[in-house]
Amino acid sequence: MKRVLFLTFYFEPDLCAGSFRNSPLAYELARQLEGVARIDVITTLPNRYKSFQQDALPNETKGNLSIQRIAIPQHNSGLVDQSKSFCTYYQEVKKRTKRVTYDLVFASSSRLFTAYLGSKIARMQNIPFYLDVRDIFFDSMKDLLKGKLYRNAILPVIQIIENRTFKSATHINLISGGFKDYFSKYEEASFSVFTNGIDDEFLELELPVSAPNVKPLILYAGNIGEGQGLHKFVPQLAKKLESKYDFIVIGEGGAKQKLTNVIAELQCTNITLLAPVNRKKLKEYYAKADFFLMHLNDFEAYKKVLPSKIFELGAMDKPIIAGVAGFAGKFVSDNVSNCILISPCDYETCANKLKEFPYKREKRLDFIHKYKRQNINQKMAESIKSYIG
Repeated sequence: MKRVLFLTFYFEPDLCAGSFRNSPLAYELARQLEGVARIDVITTLPNRYKSFQQDALPNETKGNLSIQRIAIPQHNSGLVDQSKSFCTYYQEVKKRTKRVTYDLVFASSSRLFTAYLGSKIARMQNIPFYLDVRDIFFDSMKDLLKGKLYRNAILPVIQIIENRTFKSATHINLISGGFKDYFSKYEEASFSVFTNGIDDEFLELELPVSAPNVKPLILYAGNIGEGQGLHKFVPQLAKKLESKYDFIVIGEGGAKQKLTNVIAELQCTNITLLAPVNRKKLKEYYAKADFFLMHLNDFEAYKKVLPSKIFELGAMDKPIIAGVAGFAGKFVSDNVSNCILISPCDYETCANKLKEFPYKREKRLDFIHKYKRQNINQKMAESIKSYIG
């Protein structure tokens, strides 16, 4: 029987886009390869948010799918502690795969180093390497690193690792079509674009029909990091709409303290901050909200990305406020109806558009049909399967 190594730092029951993408993909791949190959998922025990603890078995076997979850140090989503956590994962994966022969390595990576780990194992075993790219780490770090010394010391190292990793890939899947130009120089690999998609639980979710709240409620649920830039948008917008709208922000992340500080500085009275919740509880908040918010910081790198949150929110029938630009902005404009689209951090325009927006609920049927996660995973699993010798 063939054997596939499936590397993802996040997996169920963790709460994050990486987990929501890779968990159903692994199950679909195992289904398609039943009787042909065994899938070895090596991931981590839930760790995405320090304030959200979820129990999970260190080892599970489900038919031809085995899941190994590695315990890593707790982190607060900062670069230093995340690096320490990844080092633990890196060393443990190397140890667990040292005496196992594989026929294919699949790696899904947003921060490059899971990708590098996958490429290293594939090179050592001289087998195909299928890479799923969820973010361009070099681009993100250019925006995040402050100070010339840090940039000059770290960016060249990242670029060397990136070039070595991408050049060794047999196939590269890009989660966003906005990445195509960046990857055009890597001619050694074949390419595909399988985006994120809509999970079944949101396809089946029927939010109760009710009149908008007396003070309409705007809900944000997700990561609160530098990449989302909520501290540059939410308190400022909330202050302008203080007597007219309420806000709930659910999540955790490295920039949450910045958000808290700005809320206090502006003395906002209409924002409620909550810790991460599981998806069952999250649906209750989706039912209460009048508007859903997604937002990215005004970083150059984020003009190429396509946030997974678009698919989750687009599956429901409530209006969306989307503070995104570049490829994501065009995607929203072309595909997501009943939406207030603004530039990142432009709270002034957002406040003005909200005043004029004709509130309505609308099922986005074409969008739902096109971006079902199940359909995307089926096609992507078929693509991965084609590289097993």
